Amino acid sequence: MGSLLAVVPLGVWTIAHLWHNLSAFRGAAAWQADVTEYSHPIAFFASSVVALLPLGLHTVWGIGRLASSSPNTLRYRFYGNLKYTLQRLSAIGVLLFLGAHIWLAMLHPRITTGRPEPWADITHEMHHHLPTLAVYILGTLGVSYHLANGLHTFTMGWGIVSSRRALQRLEFATIALFLVLLGMSWGVIYALWDAGA
Repeated sequence: MGSLLAVVPLGVWTIAHLWHNLSAFRGAAAWQADVTEYSHPIAFFASSVVALLPLGLHTVWGIGRLASSSPNTLRYRFYGNLKYTLQRLSAIGVLLFLGAHIWLAMLHPRITTGRPEPWADITHEMHHHLPTLAVYILGTLGVSYHLANGLHTFTMGWGIVSSRRALQRLEFATIALFLVLLGMSWGVIYALWDAGA
């Protein structure tokens, strides 16, 4: 159930969130409309529940997996073991990144000012505050890897892909998905960084 929650609502929501954030290339009004504005307060609440509830459940499930697993990459230097270790490390990084992102970009502005984070604030931080830029670059790298590799593991674990040939194709699809997600993420970061100049 933990992997299913990660794929269906979270994977889809992450891709949609990145897609909407690409409107940063069209400027402030387009970004604000696509990313921070909701037609109704209930729409904001529903969107938050669809994203945050599965995220919370997946996080609890993932922490349990982290606590019960022990990587053996040093003893068995196989590609699969490396991916397993990177998945666990990226989970920790993603947890820290999403905690900061949700607090700073969504909750804190709404609690303190009653409105979403403005375009001018995020673009200024991206361009003039190197730690923010570094956290977003590394955080989105972790999210891209964790989601792509998680989909790979999900398809194997649920028996969707099992033959050797299908697993080879899946490996290429996973790498392609990782690169697409990373390209979208870093494209958004570049657009926000450039706008803050």
